[in-house]
Amino acid sequence: MHGYEMLAELARRTREVWRPSPGSLYPALQLLEDQGLVRSAAEGGRRRYELTAEGRALQARNAGGAPPWETIISAADDGVLALRGALRDVELAVSQVAEAGTAAQRASAVVLLTELRRRLYLLLAGPAGPDAG
Repeated sequence: MHGYEMLAELARRTREVWRPSPGSLYPALQLLEDQGLVRSAAEGGRRRYELTAEGRALQARNAGGAPPWETIISAADDGVLALRGALRDVELAVSQVAEAGTAAQRASAVVLLTELRRRLYLLLAGPAGPDAG
């Protein structure tokens, strides 16, 4: 895979709980390459990475446990996952309004999003929930 494919795959496997940045992924890939665990090659204008024989051997020695993305997901709060899913749905709707909406619809969307942001901050400022006291 190339780096951006890895970023997308990690986000997918963790259900968007963890989205590493290019600034964290590429130095890690360089370190793994320096250690002889991965190799890279330019292909179609992109740098693709693959495990070396030494990297596969290390992977085999450490097999058996849960993949790290499953550990991340199992530790995630269901409410956080639901909130992130709702945000992805809103992001898709915003993208569609930006691409297909009229100028008036885009302006209305800005008003709605501004109000949503304000209400979310008010939510945080208020009682934490039914048990808050």
